[in-house]
Amino acid sequence: MTEMIKSWLECIRCGEKYDFSGIRYTCDCGGTLDLKRDLSQVDGQKLKQIWEDRWGAKHGIYSSGVWRYKELIFDCEDKFVITRQEGNTRLYDAGKAGEYAGLKNFMLKHEGENPTGSFKDRGMTCGATAAKFYGAGTVACASTGNTSASMASYAAIADMKSVIFIPEGKIAYGKLAQALAFGGKTLQIEGNFDDAMELVQDVCRELNIYLLNSINPFRIEGQKAIGFEVLQQLDWQVPDWFIIPGGNLGNNSALTKGLQELHQLGIIDKIPRIAVIQAGGSAPLSKMWKEGTEYAAVKDPDTIATAIKIGNPVSWEKSLRGIKWTNGIVEDVTEQEIMDAKAWVDAVGIGAEPASCCSVAGAKKLVDAGIIKSDETVVGILTGNILKDPDAVVGYHKDELGHMGIKGTFANKPQVIKATVDAVKAAIN
Repeated sequence: MTEMIKSWLECIRCGEKYDFSGIRYTCDCGGTLDLKRDLSQVDGQKLKQIWEDRWGAKHGIYSSGVWRYKELIFDCEDKFVITRQEGNTRLYDAGKAGEYAGLKNFMLKHEGENPTGSFKDRGMTCGATAAKFYGAGTVACASTGNTSASMASYAAIADMKSVIFIPEGKIAYGKLAQALAFGGKTLQIEGNFDDAMELVQDVCRELNIYLLNSINPFRIEGQKAIGFEVLQQLDWQVPDWFIIPGGNLGNNSALTKGLQELHQLGIIDKIPRIAVIQAGGSAPLSKMWKEGTEYAAVKDPDTIATAIKIGNPVSWEKSLRGIKWTNGIVEDVTEQEIMDAKAWVDAVGIGAEPASCCSVAGAKKLVDAGIIKSDETVVGILTGNILKDPDAVVGYHKDELGHMGIKGTFANKPQVIKATVDAVKAAIN
């Protein structure tokens, strides 16, 4: 594109508009903000061809699987862009994991192949770019793990300081290790993620630190690229369903926002349905959806899927809006369903952290209920790498998660044998 697309921030509740002249995460009314664009003069087919021409770029910002779609991400000057060539993740045939879910055409988009091992890098490249755009020297986030790892990495690249607020004792070591290694000032607080989220907002406001949780509207823009890239990998043929885990609910909010823009531009002419899957012990949106009640936070969320152990997701309004637009659905799954699905994702050689596998567990549940048809084309999003939470993997396969009510249904137990050929032969057979 030769000219930048006019854009602004707009409240999803009252419609108030703001320009980019000052840092802002929410509206004065308390509503969350969208980054909106005037697409009326944009040629969708021309834009799609530009993206096709950038596919496979070897260097520069367009080698990123996010900034390839720069016009619909953050159309700022290139000098502000902070990137690690994130994105460009694989779209796998689910194989036996698809058979387990009861689907003939099931693909898994593995966001665990991003630089820090989770989908958060997609949003963080845009968030870090916004931080640089606003001249920030320090960034901060509350995190159950993946956000902290990503933010610390991008802050290090941008030569910024990073401050991380995590719930004490409630973060997988695979994620905590990354945050520490990348130089993040890590503060463990009493309470859960929602307490940390409340604190970090106060801290950023009082200490003039740039906030990089998904309440930041620029974070959402980067995460839209997951959907853009899936569609480009499918030659712009739209699947029947996207299935995605639901934690802070920024990811599915991003996915639907991107789909709306593509549909408005005529790049796609079909709207896929979105299924958001929450862990049963941390499912405020699912409860609201199923029971038809007002939104209410879960006070003490609990799940082995630590990445989505969030009782008061900040993006629930955006999420709900997007689900309704796609004629989608919200479901929740048990701890056993999550870990059994994970066993199949891992067993086919793909692998993912527990939260990711809500996509497969949810697919199976919705197929069993007759909501998703077995011959429909479905894309499940895997949000994080298998090594993000190795304790969960080993605990399941050693069948040592009974205290959490989880059985190693498909356990591949390690064996202790004598150091002899005969013992090896007996074990193999």
